[in-house]
Amino acid sequence: MSWSAPLAAGPSSDSVTLDEAADRANNAASWVQENWATWLGTGLRIVLILVIALVLRHVIRRALTKLIDRMNRSVQAVEGSALGGLLVNAERRRQRSEAIGSVLRSVTSFLILGTAALMMLGALNINLAPLLASAGVAGVALGFGARNLVTDFLSGVFMILEDQYGVGDTIDAGVASGEVIEVGLRVTKLRGDNGEIWYVRNGEVKRIGNLSQGWATAGVDVMVRPTEDLENVRTVIAGVAEKMAKDDPWNERLWGPVEVLGLDAVLLDSMTVRLSAKTMPGQALGVERELRWRIKRAFDEAGIQIVGGLLPAAETPAATADPAAGVSAPSALASPTSPQSLAAAPITQPANLAK
Repeated sequence: MSWSAPLAAGPSSDSVTLDEAADRANNAASWVQENWATWLGTGLRIVLILVIALVLRHVIRRALTKLIDRMNRSVQAVEGSALGGLLVNAERRRQRSEAIGSVLRSVTSFLILGTAALMMLGALNINLAPLLASAGVAGVALGFGARNLVTDFLSGVFMILEDQYGVGDTIDAGVASGEVIEVGLRVTKLRGDNGEIWYVRNGEVKRIGNLSQGWATAGVDVMVRPTEDLENVRTVIAGVAEKMAKDDPWNERLWGPVEVLGLDAVLLDSMTVRLSAKTMPGQALGVERELRWRIKRAFDEAGIQIVGGLLPAAETPAATADPAAGVSAPSALASPTSPQSLAAAPITQPANLAK
């Protein structure tokens, strides 16, 4: 009896379990059969969105790369010409084009992949409103936390797009000055006059003075004696300027004739003649030094004396030596009858006090 009850109960419990399993399997199969088309359509839609996004991103990035390479090749071709050294800086153009290309590629990737991600989430029937709201709040928080970085980046982007300066330019950025050796989206690297390297954040630059764009002005002041003939001085300077404008390499560095502006100052001991010339950017100091050198040599040949500072005082003949100059004045103590000698004599002691 003890073995018959469990044996009798066993088959009924097993049949219930099998029936439930069969029902569940049938339900699952029917659910899959009803929704497999939806799953397949959603999966194919997501795959199609992803493939289109990747292909579009690859095509646009490749087109941007080819465009930048073509710009660099054109710059290198012009660099070998006569005007290449004046108008084109290959390294500057290369870094500028690379920076612009990097920005454009990054923006393209962000827009295409971001749009594709939102479309895939929408294909999965996910509500995008809370996600976009959260992304907006996170973006605002990130913007406040990294506002200096964002400012530097945006300033670098606009600086490169506007071509405010580039590699090889000499600039005055306010916080530092020197020659630009590297341009980045966040930091600009300068080399100072003494060889030091300055790292300037683009967001910290409030004003920029580019000394390598347009043209420069060379100014020279020549001081001569007030007795010199001004017409002779003008003729000598004009001859020096005409000869310098024909010699290499000054014929390329001088972009205009050397002009005698006239007398800048007239003093009792000197006159100042001012000269001015329009030069190639960054070559004003070299033109000024060469112009002073040639003017000095020409003035020496013409007998014109250049005055610098105060004139030396004229020498006067030495006065006749006074024989009494080395003799000291007589002293009042030399005479024993003088009041000074009597006042300095010792007082004699009375005779009665001596006893």
